[in-house]
Amino acid sequence: MASRPRPFEIERNLVLIGGRGCGKTSIAKRILQRKRDFTLFSVDALIRYESGGRSIPEIVERDGWSGFRELEFQVVEKLSAFDRGALVDCGGGVVADLDAGGDEVFSRRKVDAIRRNGLVVYLRRHPEYLLERIGDDPNRPELSDKHSFVETMARRDPWYHDAADLVLECGLQRKSQLARQILKWFHRNQATLRR
Repeated sequence: MASRPRPFEIERNLVLIGGRGCGKTSIAKRILQRKRDFTLFSVDALIRYESGGRSIPEIVERDGWSGFRELEFQVVEKLSAFDRGALVDCGGGVVADLDAGGDEVFSRRKVDAIRRNGLVVYLRRHPEYLLERIGDDPNRPELSDKHSFVETMARRDPWYHDAADLVLECGLQRKSQLARQILKWFHRNQATLRR
């Protein structure tokens, strides 16, 4: 049986970022199994709540990606009010906003919000792996009319790096191993990183 980490008091929020299909949701659930003091929040689920229950494809179809990104900002801004104990599973585009031409640009406002009281972990996986994982999921609308998924992920990679306190190369590690690594890192660093 795997050993459990020693108990520790939670002094910050823990925020998971990365591309679609990188494992944020399932790793967050494994973290919660090991450290039940967290309260788990899914940014995408909260966006759906804020939109009256519409699905993400419905939100994007009706309001466009710019409307979705605005809702996303509102949600992460509200979540940033938690000073500790939130385990936040962010959508893949939390590091992006749109410019006047509709191209993605780095979102300083959303990154500032998730970092306000949280330590941010980038679950890094190769874009080809992500593409294989998400396939033709109807719950995930196309990210761009101009760029492929792989191009979009390559463009976002430095933004994820800029937002993160820890970049975790996931490779072929099991999600339970990744959850343990994240908790161990969080325990060691939550009091010392970025106050």
